Amino acid sequence: MKNMKPRRHRRKIVRQKVCRLCENKIFNIDFKDVELINHYQTEGGKILPRRITGNCYKHQKMLAIAVKRARVLALVL
Repeated sequence: MKNMKPRRHRRKIVRQKVCRLCENKIFNIDFKDVELINHYQTEGGKILPRRITGNCYKHQKMLAIAVKRARVLALVL
């Protein structure tokens, strides 16, 4: 055990996440757009956070509201 070299940890290069909704110039998220909403949910129906999706604040807020409205109408889990 004394002959072991100390390990050096390499940093993982992380690309800056870009809001896909801004890229595609989507200004409003409709709660009836079930395909779009399903991309931003887990299988259990939880909303994915910004740090995972890369959404900007404005779109994440609109997405959360749309998901909650779609849940009330039982369009999504």
